[in-house]
Amino acid sequence: QLVESGGGLVQAGDSLRLSCAESERTFRGYAMGWFRQAPGKEREFVAAISWRGGTTYYADSVKGRFTISRDNAKNTLYLQMNSLKPEDTALYYCATTPSHYGGSYSSNYDYWGQGTQVTVSS
Repeated sequence: QLVESGGGLVQAGDSLRLSCAESERTFRGYAMGWFRQAPGKEREFVAAISWRGGTTYYADSVKGRFTISRDNAKNTLYLQMNSLKPEDTALYYCATTPSHYGGSYSSNYDYWGQGTQVTVSS
């Protein structure tokens, strides 16, 4: 079971670190990603990381502000979010796929968490 945490209400320019923990199976061998969905909008890709952590990929909208990382020993995925903007407001989901690298398409991922809300006020 994937469980996200770390969301909250912050002001523009603040930082947050999201976590995604897996309690039932190992992260080893699974690529992971972060996606988000704002009210009235489709789910969109945020960041992806290969199962060893050596390859990362970001949406242009978050590049240079967000950092994805993972700790396989702790079965935990992270998303460090800096310089937050009001347009980052969304429900953030983590997801896994049993492959080396999942990329930016949500259809590549088969296991999803319930999400954690991030709200950025201006």
